[in-house]
Amino acid sequence: MKLIYCLVALLLFLLQAVPGLGLPKDTLRCVGYHGFCFRSKSCPEPFAAFGTCSWRQKTCCIDTTSNFHTCQDEGGHCVPPKIKCLQEQVGLCPHREWKCCMEV
Repeated sequence: MKLIYCLVALLLFLLQAVPGLGLPKDTLRCVGYHGFCFRSKSCPEPFAAFGTCSWRQKTCCIDTTSNFHTCQDEGGHCVPPKIKCLQEQVGLCPHREWKCCMEV
C-alpha cells in the first residue's frame, strides 16, 4: 500500500514539475501568448478575446494594454511562415508559427 502512495505522490510531483504536462493544447497556446483563461464568453476590460482554453470551455483573453496586441489590432495580416512579408508588423497571430505582415 505504501508503494502505491509513493507512486501516486511521484506522479503528482511530475505533473506539477513539468510545465504544460496535462494542460490542453488551447490552454498552452493561450498561456504562450501571455493570456488568461476566463469562464465568461466575453473578456473584461482591458482584455480582448484570443481563442479558447480548457478544451473550448473557457475564453482566452489577452491584455490590450500590454505589448501583446493582436496582429489585426495593429493593422496587419496573419500569414503562414512560407509567405514572405514586404514589411513585418508587431502583433499576435492565432497560430504561433505564423507572422504578422503589414504588406504581403
